[in-house]
Amino acid sequence: MKKAGLLTLIFLVILIIGYLFSRPAFNYLSGYLSKSEQVNSNILIVEGWLPQYALEMAVNEFKKGTYDYIIVTGIKSVSEYFELSENGYLIFYPRLKNPEYSQNKIHRIDVRASGSLNDSHAAHFNLFVNDSLVSDFFADKQKRDFIANWQGSVSNIDSIMVQFTNDKVDDFGDINLFVKEIVIDNKYILPYLNNSEYDMDHLDGKRRFINNSNSVAELARNNLISMGVDAGKVIAVPGAKVKINRTLTSALAFRDWLKTSDIKVRGITIISLGTHARRTWMTYNKIMNEKFKIGIMSIPDKINDNSKESKLFKTLHETLGILYYWLILIPY
Repeated sequence: MKKAGLLTLIFLVILIIGYLFSRPAFNYLSGYLSKSEQVNSNILIVEGWLPQYALEMAVNEFKKGTYDYIIVTGIKSVSEYFELSENGYLIFYPRLKNPEYSQNKIHRIDVRASGSLNDSHAAHFNLFVNDSLVSDFFADKQKRDFIANWQGSVSNIDSIMVQFTNDKVDDFGDINLFVKEIVIDNKYILPYLNNSEYDMDHLDGKRRFINNSNSVAELARNNLISMGVDAGKVIAVPGAKVKINRTLTSALAFRDWLKTSDIKVRGITIISLGTHARRTWMTYNKIMNEKFKIGIMSIPDKINDNSKESKLFKTLHETLGILYYWLILIPY
């Protein structure tokens, strides 16, 4: 592994230099970092931070393959904003039964939110109170309060729903909606965590999960189950809460979990995204000390490869990342 890592390091340095003079060299570098390699495996590892379309492809791979389990990795992290990655309903339950909330009057309801894109690609959402449409908004990248007035008794509110309606991935990027909390009368705050449920697609409960998870791995697990994967076949393995070395932290968490598991591993396939795949593959091979055959599936990066500039930035970023990881993996 050390020899292979050194050869990779030399190879990447040569390609970086080559890029300065040759576009084909850069394209080859991008392909090298995004390379997939299949092996005979019964365990499918999915990196929990993958976008929605990549998780859907992971489900298809699991269903058509010979896998026994999906292991979802990701660090412990409670995001300030909940991401609605596809059309659906974020449902809040106020449960305000105090007498002070029983007055029938006009109340102010704020949705603290933002979108992933600007202008004509802003995220659109409807606001419902007790299944009745109150207002609708467009959210761009600026985080702010979207304000609506509603008349009635707050104690009679069963639910407040934010419906995301225009999810799309195209050359401009991925339209997503981010919601932090609901605020009633500038007084009562409902954070999304532990106060809401996400019903993806239709309001029918078929793909609904409770927002009570504190790790990327657990959130992705809930998502995979909502897409029809048997809950007994999906295992979340959260890593420690860190700001750097997240891929390494996730791999170490998987290694430590596997030591206490009774699952028999014949081989492992990891699903990653675009040019990040090579770094993930190298990390797991080193951490697992090549005990099993490990394959990699690189899902096309529709978000970062939608323009030459973003693809260039991502490729160079991952090139530096794999060089850095080669160094920090030396002690393992």
